[in-house]
Amino acid sequence: MVNLKTQVTIIGGGPSGLLLSQLLMNEGIETIVLEKHTKCHVLSRIRAGVLESGTVEILKQAGVGERIDIDGFVHEGTYLSSENKGFRVSFSETVGKSVTIFGQTEVTKDLYQKQEEREANIFFQVKNVNIVDPKSSKTEVIFEDKIGKENKVVSDFIIGCDGFHGVTRKRIPLSQRKEYERVYPFGWLGILSETPPVSDELIYANTSDGFALCSMRNNNLSRYYIQCDANTRAEDYSDDYFWKELIKRLPENSRDNLKTGPSIEKSIAPLRSFVVEPLQYGNLFLVGDAAHIVPPTGAKGLNLAVSDVHYLSEGLVSFYNGEGKKKLSDYSKIALKRIWKAVRFSWWMTTMMHEFPETKEFDRKIKLSELEHLAHSKFAQAHFAENYVGVPL
Repeated sequence: MVNLKTQVTIIGGGPSGLLLSQLLMNEGIETIVLEKHTKCHVLSRIRAGVLESGTVEILKQAGVGERIDIDGFVHEGTYLSSENKGFRVSFSETVGKSVTIFGQTEVTKDLYQKQEEREANIFFQVKNVNIVDPKSSKTEVIFEDKIGKENKVVSDFIIGCDGFHGVTRKRIPLSQRKEYERVYPFGWLGILSETPPVSDELIYANTSDGFALCSMRNNNLSRYYIQCDANTRAEDYSDDYFWKELIKRLPENSRDNLKTGPSIEKSIAPLRSFVVEPLQYGNLFLVGDAAHIVPPTGAKGLNLAVSDVHYLSEGLVSFYNGEGKKKLSDYSKIALKRIWKAVRFSWWMTTMMHEFPETKEFDRKIKLSELEHLAHSKFAQAHFAENYVGVPL
């Protein structure tokens, strides 16, 4: 067995794990990152890329903001539509803020580059990860590396950044954790196409046929979604079917701008709301998808993970600066306040913009009334914008 020592062991080499490692290493704190996939696999995952202004600031603190400034699209509002009639909510006019469109894959790529520049200790293709005793003052993680050799890492803390299906959350005893979940009865069929975006800002559309979302990656790469049956596969849908359904769901004033083309990636994303409490057990802490999942409607997934990293990194830096464990002990309580605000907003927006199988005529009328109110009330738009751009850290 190979014996390793570090200060913080991070399980999961996605954006949250890499960002935490980068912030800690910038403060002189040693980390080891364990990732079960290859680097290529991590970078192949297509994810949304709506970044709150607070997220952008934290990424800049980590030293990965240069390309965001150059290649990111700053959006000062977004479009919503109901029954093919659209309206715009201005973030800048209502709350004086904006969001930036920059793909999560690109964020991850930049974080890997910075980690490699710092000669970070990242192990890829690890297997059989076992956390020995999270409550021990010196935690141990045993794993097999990519050649099958057993390793043991001894550290002060273990951070679970290994996603919803990872091993870390399960290491908290059932008697010590409470899980809250809502699984939605539909999914998002998404495609990536080498076509110019239909709009200069995102479009969220609600129709009786279902939800649609128009987003972008750059000036010639668009990302589109339509609501679909959760029990189907991406290969069940042709490109022709997708474009016809998208056109049906778009606001009328956007249809002529839509450029169609072959999909270069197609997938179905299930939708769920999930939160575990607490986010700490002994010296084990949960971050990002290991702790919570939100439907992508509110664009909160990556942003919540980044805010978790922000709160936790502050606690760890405080501890290693000799200030004790107070900030670390408060991590779960502080992070969960923001998490539940985002869960509520994502649930509300998902409910308002999608059609549920059990929807009755009364429910449809209520939904249309809510969208009508949002279209004409500056107070309602300010409430929407405040949540969409991100509540303060």
